[in-house]
Amino acid sequence: MMERRMDTALLVLLMGHLAAALEVPLDLPQPPTITHQSPKDYIIDPRENIVIHCDAKGKPHPSFSWTRNGTHFDIDEDANVVMRPHSGTLVVDISREKADHYEGVYQCTARNKHGTAVSHNIVIRQSRSPLWSKERIKPIVVQEGVSLVLPCRPPAGLPPPIIFWMDNNFQRLPQSSRVSQSLNGDLYFSNVLREDSRNDYICYARFPHTQTIQQKQPITVKVLNLEAINDTMAAFYNDTDLFSDPVDERKPTFLIPSGSSSSQTVLRGQVLELECIAEGLPTPEIYWTKVSGDLPAQRWSFLYYKKNLRIVNASASDAGDYRCGAKNKLGSVHHTIHVSVKASPYWISGAPRNLVLAPGENGVLTCRASGTPKPSITWLMNGIPIENSPKDLSRKVEDDTIIFTDIQMGSSAVYQCNVSNGHGYLMANAFVNVLSEPPRVLTPADKVYQVIKNHRARIDCAFFGSPIPKITWFKDSRSSTLDGDPYIQHDNGTLEIHTAQARNSGKYTCAARNMLGIFENHVYLEVKEPTRILKQPEYKVVQRGRSVVFECKVKHDPTLVPTMTWLKDDGELPDDERLIVDSDSLTITDVTESDGGVYTCVMNTTLDHDSASAELTVVERPDPPTDLELTDQKKRSVQLTWTPGDEHNSPIQKFLIQYDDSLHHRGHWHNLTEVPGTRTTAHLKLSPYVHHTFRVLALNAMGFSRPSFPSRMFKTEPAAPDENPKDVEGFGTEHDNLVISWKPLTGLQSNGPGLRYRVMWRQKAVESDWSTVTVSNNSRFVVSGTPTFVPYELKVQAVNDHGVGPEPDIAHGYSGEDLPVAAPENVQLVVLNSTLAEVHWDPVPHKLIRGHLKGYKVYYWKERSLHKHNPFHMEKLILMFSGNHSHGMVPGLHPFSLYSFNVRVYNGKGEGPVSPTQQFETPEGVPGAPTSLIVTNSNLDTLTLEWSPPHDRKGRITGYTLKYQPVNNSNELGPVEELALLANETSVTLPNLKYSTRYKFYLNAKTVKGEGPVISQEAVTIVDEAVASRQVDIATQGWFIGLMCAIALLILILLIICFIQRNKGGKYPVKEKEDAHTDPEFQPMKEDDCTFGEYSDNEDHKPLKGSRTPSNGTVKRDDSDDSLVDYGEGGDGQFNEDGSFIGQYSGKSGSRDTAVGHESSEAPSPINAMNSLNSFV
Repeated sequence: MMERRMDTALLVLLMGHLAAALEVPLDLPQPPTITHQSPKDYIIDPRENIVIHCDAKGKPHPSFSWTRNGTHFDIDEDANVVMRPHSGTLVVDISREKADHYEGVYQCTARNKHGTAVSHNIVIRQSRSPLWSKERIKPIVVQEGVSLVLPCRPPAGLPPPIIFWMDNNFQRLPQSSRVSQSLNGDLYFSNVLREDSRNDYICYARFPHTQTIQQKQPITVKVLNLEAINDTMAAFYNDTDLFSDPVDERKPTFLIPSGSSSSQTVLRGQVLELECIAEGLPTPEIYWTKVSGDLPAQRWSFLYYKKNLRIVNASASDAGDYRCGAKNKLGSVHHTIHVSVKASPYWISGAPRNLVLAPGENGVLTCRASGTPKPSITWLMNGIPIENSPKDLSRKVEDDTIIFTDIQMGSSAVYQCNVSNGHGYLMANAFVNVLSEPPRVLTPADKVYQVIKNHRARIDCAFFGSPIPKITWFKDSRSSTLDGDPYIQHDNGTLEIHTAQARNSGKYTCAARNMLGIFENHVYLEVKEPTRILKQPEYKVVQRGRSVVFECKVKHDPTLVPTMTWLKDDGELPDDERLIVDSDSLTITDVTESDGGVYTCVMNTTLDHDSASAELTVVERPDPPTDLELTDQKKRSVQLTWTPGDEHNSPIQKFLIQYDDSLHHRGHWHNLTEVPGTRTTAHLKLSPYVHHTFRVLALNAMGFSRPSFPSRMFKTEPAAPDENPKDVEGFGTEHDNLVISWKPLTGLQSNGPGLRYRVMWRQKAVESDWSTVTVSNNSRFVVSGTPTFVPYELKVQAVNDHGVGPEPDIAHGYSGEDLPVAAPENVQLVVLNSTLAEVHWDPVPHKLIRGHLKGYKVYYWKERSLHKHNPFHMEKLILMFSGNHSHGMVPGLHPFSLYSFNVRVYNGKGEGPVSPTQQFETPEGVPGAPTSLIVTNSNLDTLTLEWSPPHDRKGRITGYTLKYQPVNNSNELGPVEELALLANETSVTLPNLKYSTRYKFYLNAKTVKGEGPVISQEAVTIVDEAVASRQVDIATQGWFIGLMCAIALLILILLIICFIQRNKGGKYPVKEKEDAHTDPEFQPMKEDDCTFGEYSDNEDHKPLKGSRTPSNGTVKRDDSDDSLVDYGEGGDGQFNEDGSFIGQYSGKSGSRDTAVGHESSEAPSPINAMNSLNSFV
């Protein structure tokens, strides 16, 4: 027998792949298949029509019939029953017949010419919710401390009711470890207390199928102590006490279950509920353990205060012994529950599957099931036991397997597998359909599959054929089959790509092939870019009333249509016009507190989505505190408590306590103290004689709240002052008085009525008593007739009607000052240089200053300059030296001048006598620059210079130094000539100068101290008129014009060569001449004008910066460094088109507007060019 079983198992393994269930297209012949049926246990509502479902498919479409309680149910004979068209579903009209008439066991049969399918047994039962039987329940009187059970015993219903206990107000009765409900609905008290007394213990039963609730009669419970019970019951028992002793504490005992052990059975997959309820005093504590192992993880829980252990989805591993224990301080008790797990039949590898075979093929039907106890298996064919069915040589039945070998046409049938044991049964239909069909692909042609990149892609190829076709996949060019990584081909024809990439997009071909033919189907895969949120919304904290913007920028595949959705707290956005949704943002204007929450932007496409969330916290200044209360009132303190207002999502940082003093300063709130935001009380230290009203403000990050409503008034009693006035000072306003001043106390500091000040003074360092006077409503007191500037000791003490303040501190002051009576002596002055002197003096004795020494003042003034030409003038200057100085510097003196000075001391009253006035002279200094330098009488080889002496001579002028040097057109300086001039000279004529040459002149004055700064000027000698005339005459000759053009061209070439060699550092004759003139600052004159003239430069040795045409005929050249234009007299200088010189420069001031030749690109005059090259020859 064992060998036979092994052979069968091997055959099943070899042919298992043939047993795969194929979905037979409905256009092909096939036996019936039941697609829908009512549940096995079908409880109906008696108020509604009965509908018993039975639907099936097949080709041809099956017909239906029913049995009821094992016999044929003739529908046509019952007018209340109809069968739906094209279906086997029965509809029973109960309007004319009670529903319970149709209770019973129903079974549906669906048949066509290829076979018969049957449903499982459908047991129809009517739901019931019977009423509670009428009973009169007597009140229950119990002694305090005993246990008690209130029975419920609901009527039997279908399905069983749900039990709960409530009172007359439909409020659930409170339960605890002492009072709890059992699984059967009874209410258990481990021990009763006096507060358990009530008259409305009501048990309710809710029947879920009919949604009705039934109520038991209320139960009255009276819990009495020993004395109350005896008094109540004595009358019924001839004054005999029923309870002679109070209930003692006791160790636990179990109310349920009884005994030390019990057993319980549960079916596999159902809920195991174990219960232990104990009584005792004090109330016992319940605990559970599993004797033979641990409780199943994640499947167990405690209910009813650990009195119920619940294990869901029970399995064989849950079998064993469970121990519940109850303990209190007096002892413990245990109970063991043995749990057995049984099982109604269940499928091991699923129900039998339909089998499609081609003629001559082999196949297997398997009905693998298990159960506890082991179930029996019965096979039927078309609803008839298989042993009573027609014989079929291709069929062989072996226990739970039917083997088909070399099956032939005509063997199609529906086989039923029935598996049953004492706890239930399983019923399954599976057909064997013998067909010969070429392959076909059921997936629609040219279907487009879209998938997101990096996601799993599945391309369907639902197929059918008999024999079963082989599926092959190709892509695009069909160069090779798709049967390796990254492709996975499933048995149902589906092609899977575990991680799709863009390269996987394209056309796919599914080919189904069997012995009868081949069928191809084309589908397309498009791999799309994922949807990603690039910029997520960010957490926002915003103040109420402001606006907030959540951004949500998204990237998505351009071929997909995105839809942006915003959610709030995972729900839809409120319908509010303040919420503005744009393409990539959400704006909330005028934010309110209700807007706070989590906002999520969700970007959906047809293939995927992405989302991101951010929280909005709406903050605001806190609400004002409320409920101000004053407690712990003492003479100078009080306890203030308050209730904080809403902090509006911003924690309160601190509370500010203010007070209003209605006695001294009504209507003005003063800051008293601050406390941290975590506190709601403050111990306030107060001043006497104040009528306090308090208020509190809360501060968070947004600012202060509005003030709270004021507290009630709290008055402190008057007392003597706690402090004296501050800032006590003594000073004099006259030479014979002493003014004593102080900072008066405020009304809050007065501590009582009648505030006044006791002013005390005495002369310091003199043995004398304190003089005292009392002053009211004032902050100063004047003492007259005091010696001048004498030190005093001062005290000011506060006094009111309730006493005097503390002993005051001693302050110090002086009586009034008077002017000093002595001048500084031994005054001397030392001249350090021409602009600085140092003065010395002996300090004035302190007693002669008669006041606070402020310092010394040096008065000095210039009498006159020692130079006879400078005018006489006087201007007094003052130098102040603060403090006890005995010398000081006198800066800023004028050289070569006569000064007078004196010194005096000064105090807070004023200046003292003047020291004898003395005089001193300052030595000579270096003179200033000459006032002017001009050029006059310009001739061919001479120039006349005229100048004015320096305005600031600073001594006796001993002479002048004149330096001059030529400057060529390249702005290069020639050799310097120097000339010494007498002091009385103001002009000089320079002979033997080169004609048509520019010169620069430098002039400065001298004293015995040295030379002063330079004044500079430039000028040009004029052109020789005879030469110029000959130039004009020759220029009219044609041969000369041609010669000049050739020379001009030659000179131009030469200049270009010189320019190149100069840039390379080469030497040429002009360069050699330039090397002799080393003044680097020299720059050429501008050629704006055509006349000779002067140039004035206030800075020494600087080249000409600009040009102007003064009225005296001086001239300057422009900034062109390379101009070859010379100077001359006559008309405007111009060139013909051939470059010849045809005119002369004019000395007119307006000629600079029309002059030609500023860096001209035209050919220069050859004569001018030659003059330029020969300027140093």
